[in-house]
Amino acid sequence: MNFEELVNTIQDWTLKITVVAWALVGLSWVLGWALRGAPVPLSRIKRLGHGIVEDAVIAALWLALGSAVFYLISVMAKNFLPQATIEVKPPVSAR
Repeated sequence: MNFEELVNTIQDWTLKITVVAWALVGLSWVLGWALRGAPVPLSRIKRLGHGIVEDAVIAALWLALGSAVFYLISVMAKNFLPQATIEVKPPVSAR
């Protein structure tokens, strides 16, 4: 596996993990608001929902920062790859 394939593999896995993480953030956000706004008289459930929403917001912040850092690293790694050189030799003349 050469360096370019390694960078592409890491970028692919990072993208897949980031999509799953955003899905979990969205799910916890919806679940938190559902618990917080539930028409139940138990304040513990409402506080639990509030805590889940706060955790989802913090997770979204760190996920956005982390994915931006990984994106910048992958762009820098791709730009600093050694460029392929092709040697062109003049044709051999037969005498």
